[in-house]
Amino acid sequence: METAENKDVKEKEKEPEFAAFVGIDWADREHAWSMELAGHKERRRGKVENTPEAIASWAVELAACVGVGGVIAVALEQARGALLYALSAYGHFVLYPIHPTTSARYRAALRPSGAKDDPADADLLLDLLVRHRDQLRVWSPDSAEIRKLQTLVEKRRQLVDERTAQTNRIRDSLKLYFPQVLGWFDRMDLPIVAAFLDRWPTLEQAQGAGQEELRKFFHRHHCRSPKAIAKRLAALGRACPLTRDAAVVEPARLMVSVSLAVVAVLREGLGRVEAEIEQVTAAHSDYAIFASFPGAGPALAPRLLAAFGSRRERFASASEVLSFSGIAPVVSRSGQTEWIHFRWACPKFLRQTFHEFAAHSIPHCDWAAAFYHLQRDRGKDHHAAVRSLAFKWIRILFRCWQARQPYSEERYLAARNQRSAPRASAAAPTAPLPSVPAPACGRAVDSELKHIGEVLKNLLAGA
Repeated sequence: METAENKDVKEKEKEPEFAAFVGIDWADREHAWSMELAGHKERRRGKVENTPEAIASWAVELAACVGVGGVIAVALEQARGALLYALSAYGHFVLYPIHPTTSARYRAALRPSGAKDDPADADLLLDLLVRHRDQLRVWSPDSAEIRKLQTLVEKRRQLVDERTAQTNRIRDSLKLYFPQVLGWFDRMDLPIVAAFLDRWPTLEQAQGAGQEELRKFFHRHHCRSPKAIAKRLAALGRACPLTRDAAVVEPARLMVSVSLAVVAVLREGLGRVEAEIEQVTAAHSDYAIFASFPGAGPALAPRLLAAFGSRRERFASASEVLSFSGIAPVVSRSGQTEWIHFRWACPKFLRQTFHEFAAHSIPHCDWAAAFYHLQRDRGKDHHAAVRSLAFKWIRILFRCWQARQPYSEERYLAARNQRSAPRASAAAPTAPLPSVPAPACGRAVDSELKHIGEVLKNLLAGA
């Protein structure tokens, strides 16, 4: 199997002969840039305004500097963003995204004083590009439909988070003057809640309505359970106001009205985004692979497709996906100390995708549920157990994605049982070898005591 190192070597071999190298430090109004021609040490520096017209003129100017057919390597602190999208339109640019942490630590290593300036940062990016290009990766975008899907699923999640924030504000405001509503309805983002509070903003107004009017209201909003309606009416009849202080009630009531309006807009926007996601995934040949996994569903299956994409050469192994996504832990060693900890530097939305999928698979997959409970029994907390499960799922996801096959639980269990079964050709256990006497000048040490000593040594080192 191709390793990450082999892949990097192949990419290096395919690297074009660059005519020039550019480092560009992006900003809101103007970008500072530094350029070095291949084989020269002199550098040109300048600034370009952050407008499409100025960037286009600058790109043409650089193309004229290197001549027809000249290729320019460009380093910038963006893996996505307006500047990267603008520069990607020009064929004579090869883009090298650099993580901001990489450039910041490189700057700190060379300038311990902490001095920072945009033109100097452009020079640092150029230094990274010229001297450490073998450690950088060329920006290789996925297909247009995958990139569109990646943006859509992230924006959908942002809308969901905003809806959650607004419903939390509604709950906080209702607790100040009308807390009974929180017990009558399960979710504050439902249309029936907005309609109820729009018609009866306070407890006194709701108690002034007749029971028949309230029943008709619930029927119109698809709540027809006689038991649920009777329970709400009984609770309404015996309820009493938390406070009648207008200084508390009126502002809280206004904030509830505003937040309910925002939730209604978010609900409509989510519907449009989800319809667009459904249209994109329906046209993609790999969607059926991820939709076949237990617990994926219409929300997580598109996110899994966006996580892997369509470029199968992007990851050489499942281990690369595990490390890149942040699901695999980090091992730090120094002397006799070893520390295994959570991976902090990773794409957070990608890690969230795998984490949430693993959690959703537990009620839908027997072996996943058994594995999760086994991890909990071993003392892991909920999130650590889910990450361990996600570790296993990524290996299965990667294999199905590479083979272009949907997930089959029967096939997976059969393969797992085959791996765990004892081999028929395994040699029979042999008798233990007799102990070898220690040399006369040495000291015989019991093997069990030696084993205990090693265990204690490891525990002390880990502490």
